[in-house]
Amino acid sequence: MSVLVYIESKNSKPKKNSAEIISYGRGLADMLSSELIILSFNIENTDDLSNYGPDKILNIQNDELIRFNVKKYVDVITQVCSSLSVNHIVVGGSADSKYLAPPLSVKTDSSYISNVVGLPTTLDPFKLKRSTYSNKAFSDVIINNSKKIIGIYNNSFGTVEKKSNPELISFDVKVPDSLLNTDSVEYGSGNISIADADIVVSAGRGLKGPENWNIIEDLAKTLGAATACSKPVSDMGWRPHGEHVGQTGKPVATKLYIAIGISGAIQHLAGVSSSKVKVVINSDPEAPFFKAADYGIVGDAFDIIPRLNEKLKAFKASSN
Repeated sequence: MSVLVYIESKNSKPKKNSAEIISYGRGLADMLSSELIILSFNIENTDDLSNYGPDKILNIQNDELIRFNVKKYVDVITQVCSSLSVNHIVVGGSADSKYLAPPLSVKTDSSYISNVVGLPTTLDPFKLKRSTYSNKAFSDVIINNSKKIIGIYNNSFGTVEKKSNPELISFDVKVPDSLLNTDSVEYGSGNISIADADIVVSAGRGLKGPENWNIIEDLAKTLGAATACSKPVSDMGWRPHGEHVGQTGKPVATKLYIAIGISGAIQHLAGVSSSKVKVVINSDPEAPFFKAADYGIVGDAFDIIPRLNEKLKAFKASSN
């Protein structure tokens, strides 16, 4: 059985964390007496990857895989794992990899452990140490499943140079027709980034589907705000993962944060707690977000948001 390391790329080059992930994969493969395979998509030059000990490099060139897309990548990686008899997958700790790993674990029937900070302390049982409680503590986790996905906590393992002469292998990948031309859900269309915004308008599953996001975008445009979303929304592909705010996404510290149809899971609240004014609009008066909000409106977002937007437009017009 093989160890597969998935590395991310940007502008056709491996991302900086690739060396650490490959180093970890090499260490794991040595412990398991397995071969190490690197999987990448559309990288121009893979020469530098051989500095960290891979046995094989699979660099898939496919125009449909230039942009990160969870559904496409999960499908393709699953094909690769099945073809190459992979039992252990190593991924990084980036937002993309954290979005990728859970559905990949379902598709491959693997156990996924995130925030891992070292190689297994024992192989039987397979025990890993991971960071927990926002890096305030550590825990030992035992995996009984023979198939595993290990997510490395950033900058926890370091790099270990081990020059090799890897075999460059090919794979005839087939992206299902149902997943073609679906990149639009992975990238935002707003003019203001979350990082630069003084106001963020965020929405959750209460919007009922991506087709209803126009009311959020209209409100954001009126306010000069960035749009954002909760984790379940980005996980379902309704909105781009780059718009996910919260402890497991992008933390925000805006002047005004408006949460629409978001119940207020503790991870989300932790990621927006630094915002000066928090407004929540939700049809459920028991939603946890109301306890953390400065202002709250109980009601139907599909009724409230258009009316609020019209009032704001009228106010802006009268002020000019």
